[in-house]
Amino acid sequence: MKIVILDGAVLNPGDVDWGPIEALGDLTVYDETGKAQLAERARGAHVLLANKTCLRRDDLPALKDVQMVGVLATGYNTVDVDALAERRIPVCNVVAYGVDDVAQHGMALLLELCRHTSRHTASVKAGDWERAGQWCYWKSTPLCLAGLTMGLIGFGAIGRRMGQLAHAFGMRVLAHCRAPKRPPAYSPFAFASLERIFAESDVISLHCPLTPQTRHLINAQSLAAMRDGSILLNTARGPLVDEEAAAEALRSGKLRGLGTDVLSQEPPGSDNPLLNAPHTLITPHIAWATVKARQNIINLTAENIRCWQAGVPINVVNGVTSTAAR
Repeated sequence: MKIVILDGAVLNPGDVDWGPIEALGDLTVYDETGKAQLAERARGAHVLLANKTCLRRDDLPALKDVQMVGVLATGYNTVDVDALAERRIPVCNVVAYGVDDVAQHGMALLLELCRHTSRHTASVKAGDWERAGQWCYWKSTPLCLAGLTMGLIGFGAIGRRMGQLAHAFGMRVLAHCRAPKRPPAYSPFAFASLERIFAESDVISLHCPLTPQTRHLINAQSLAAMRDGSILLNTARGPLVDEEAAAEALRSGKLRGLGTDVLSQEPPGSDNPLLNAPHTLITPHIAWATVKARQNIINLTAENIRCWQAGVPINVVNGVTSTAAR
């Protein structure tokens, strides 16, 4: 069986092990693949694996030999899953590979927005403390999380872990999801409508998938419905947020701060409005990037391939569950 990874460089710059996938077939790894290179590189591949390389309907003629597509991530908006379903090609993603990693990154962004540790460290190193002549000073007033309300939009594995961390910091937790079930044991907690999330949350953290329904979920209207001085976190997908509307809310003070690990275009253009917005933390899509999480992606992808070979594919996102390696 021939297995091709189209864009392996970011997932594995050399510090994790392709071995679990290599053990399943003849593996070829490309650092990255452009549209013009796709047909040649997919030729003869039975299993095609990609992280962010787009596989659209007009790419299907280049996938003549492909019998399974694996997404080396949880989000699969880069793949036309319906077009592949028409060809009876299952698309399998990986889930829960970095739950702790992403939740911890979200909390790191929140704590930095509340405590301003980097700003004060830079200030001390620049000599401000020495010049102040006092035992204490602050450039921005710290904010304590205890007693505030965390609103979670999306309550899968990462959203649930984010709720646990928020609770550990003394926060009240509200959560919105499509099918509320299994409420956590801690209190205070409640499932809530989006309207209630916007109206009652001091911090809103996004953990939902990007769909046509959730694109620009955070927009001028929803921002206006939020509490004045609230904080927005996004470790999910950039297009969940209307970035121009968020930038305006930051400039006006409607938002106290924004912490995001994702943007609508990655890498961003210089005209992205968030790059110059005040009170904004932007990290380059690295919440998932610990060695542990990246190795988990490889291990879980290998398991996806093994199950597909056995005729019982798992983590299928396009409904094709009845095919096996031919």
